[in-house]
Order: sequence, then C-alpha cells, then structure tokens
Amino acid sequence: MPATPGAAAITVGSGLSTSVAVPAATTPPLPLSVSATPAPTAVPCPKAVAPKVSRSPKPTPPPSVAAHRTIGGDALATPGLIVPPGVPAPPRVTATSWLVADLDTGEVLGGCGPHEYATPASVQKLLLAATMLPKLDPAQVVTVTREDLDIAPGSSAVGLVPGGRYRVETLWLGLLLQSGNEAANALARLGGGADGVTGGVRAMNEQARLLGAYQTHAVTPSGLDAPGQFTSAYDLALIARVCFADPTFRRYALTERARIPAQKAVRGRGFEIQNENQLVYRYAGALGGKTGFTDYARHTYVGAAERDGRRLVATLLGAEPRPRRGWEQGAALLDWGFALPRRTSVGRLVEPGELDTEPSPVPTRPVDPAASAAATSARPAGTASVAERPGVGTFVALAVGALAITLAILAARHPRRTDLGAKPPS
Repeated sequence: MPATPGAAAITVGSGLSTSVAVPAATTPPLPLSVSATPAPTAVPCPKAVAPKVSRSPKPTPPPSVAAHRTIGGDALATPGLIVPPGVPAPPRVTATSWLVADLDTGEVLGGCGPHEYATPASVQKLLLAATMLPKLDPAQVVTVTREDLDIAPGSSAVGLVPGGRYRVETLWLGLLLQSGNEAANALARLGGGADGVTGGVRAMNEQARLLGAYQTHAVTPSGLDAPGQFTSAYDLALIARVCFADPTFRRYALTERARIPAQKAVRGRGFEIQNENQLVYRYAGALGGKTGFTDYARHTYVGAAERDGRRLVATLLGAEPRPRRGWEQGAALLDWGFALPRRTSVGRLVEPGELDTEPSPVPTRPVDPAASAAATSARPAGTASVAERPGVGTFVALAVGALAITLAILAARHPRRTDLGAKPPS
C-alpha cells in the first residue's frame, strides 16, 4: 500500500507494514546525535487462567553411529541426495529425508538423507503392526480400558469407549485407517503380555533390531512424540517391507471403510470409519501405507504401490503439506521410481536377522590320517565319541600295560633321585 503524505510506517505483529495517518508535526524525527529513550519496564499482560495443556517435549537425536549409516550400502551414508547416475532428477518435495525401494528385491532406488534421524509420528504404527500382527488372533475380543484412552488431547483416535469389547481385527482397522492412538495402546498392551504397554514397546524395539532398523527406537506405541523416539527413512522402508509381506496387513491397508460396532453395555453407538490415506483412492495400483503428523515430526508418510508386476515403497519424513500434501509427495516419488529401469539401485534393504547372524562355522576339510592320529592321541580322556570309544575292560587293560612299559623304560634310563620336587603335568 503506498504511504499517505504525513503518515509513518508501523510494523505490526504479522511482520507486515501498514500506514497510519499521523500528523508529521507531532512526531518530529530525532536528531542523529540524540539517543533513544530507554524502554519502560514491561507490564504483564492481563491473562485469564488457561487450562493446562499436555505438550510433548522436543526430541533430541542421539549421536550418529557411523556403522548404522552404512547399513544397506556405503553410498547411503549421506545427508544429501543419492540416486543412480544418469537417471532423471527426482521430484522436489518438502520432506527433509526420503527413500524409494523395491519391496520384492530390496533394491534402494534412491533417497535423500536416508539414514538421517527424524521423528516418526504415526508411521511408527507400522512397527507396531510388524511386531504384533503375527502374535495376535484377529478374532480375539478385547476389553478397552481407561488407560488405553490415555492419549494426548486432540490427537487422533478411533472413538473406542472404555469398557467396550472389540475384536482385535477392529482395533487393527482403527489403527491403520484412522490412526487411532487408543487402538495402538490396546494392541501394545495385549501383545506386551504381563508387562502391558511397556512390554509391547519393548517387543517393538526388539523387532526393529531384528529387521536391521538400528536407527529406530520406540517410546510410545502410537508414535506420539517422546524423548528418545526416532527413526529414519531407510528404517521405515525395512519395516514397511515386512508389513507388506503380510497378506493380512495388505488387506487392512487397502480397506476403504469399516464399521466400529455399537457397545450396548456401555451405551456406545456404532459408527463408520474411513481410510484417511488418500493414496488408496487416488493412485492406480496403490497398496496402502500410513500417514503421520505431530508438531515436531511434521508430516510423515509411507506409501506403496504396484505397477507392471513391480512393487515399490516410498518413505518420507519431516514434510510440510504445501505445495503438496504428504501422500502426494509419496505418489510423486513412486512415479519417479517406477520410471527407472529395473535393477537400478544405490543400495539395498537388509534382510531380517541379517545383521545379527552369528559367523558361519569353519568349513569341514578332508581328514588327514596323520593329523587325525595325532589329534586322537592328544585328546583328553572322555572326549571320544561313543562310536570310537573302546569297551571299559579293553581301555583299562591297555592303560595299565602302557603305564607298566613306560615305568620300566624310565627306571632303566634314569637312576632314582630324591631331590626333585613334584612337577605339574605337562
């Protein structure tokens, strides 16, 4: 807005400038040699007492471990872009880190800061699924407790009621379609055994270790922010690969609508929920995935799709919803991945248990008869196998005879001496 004659520019709280008509004579400019008057003591603003709000502490990443950054290939140990040489540039996204991988071959097609620590938000529910889906009976009926509903105010919830009785399958649908944090608590409690949610989270971390997701550490089953809770785009791809290998997970992830049954005993009404992952509705060949958001994590996303017999997954962390939402950024990365030639990669997803495998035993070599005889004579008594062990009588007779011959030879060669102390056995 052009300034009005005799008006002064004043900066308002939004950072914009506006013009307010003020007579010039009443506000003469100060001479350059005159210092400004000290600001008066601040007066507290009149504020009403507000209710306490539960706020998540700001996460602090743990120290980076060099060996963890090279899991899947040395080329992945970069905070920047890594793509195969000569391929088209990937799309511009707001995510701070991302990765595209082949779900079947495990090839990493490209990424940006694939091993950078980030906050997961609700995509951490995929780790809960990878851990508990094989353990829990979908037909089992679970009673939801008030402790299950102990979630951050305003965070995502299905609408389960305390005292309500729901099938485990219903909890999974509430978790994956509506990102229900109370469903996450109930599933972790159920899968955690005697230790409840604590045991469930411990099992999630054990599963992450098994998968090779060494940069992932869960503190909450839902992904709500907590100190020490982190993941990486690479780790999310490892977790997603296990999830999409499970046909039950794939069925849940592609479900568009589900019915939460009424709970007559506690006067809870039935209602319908819908899948909030827009990739399911708007991307050809979509396999589903998971959305996430917290104030600290920002937008996180995992999405997978199949095209021409090829299944890819895109993971992204720390995204902003403009100019494209999280799922749209995931879709753009999937499009880029599908356009690359097959067998194009910059690394790979490690297999479950690969990093914890014990060293293989020394290969068996052909037996040398001379070495075998020497080893047999040096073997302590009692270590021979049953097959090669002689009968007790034979063993005793041979031992006594050998001892007698040895003593006779020694006595003949060496006169008896009484000044030698006892020697330890050689």
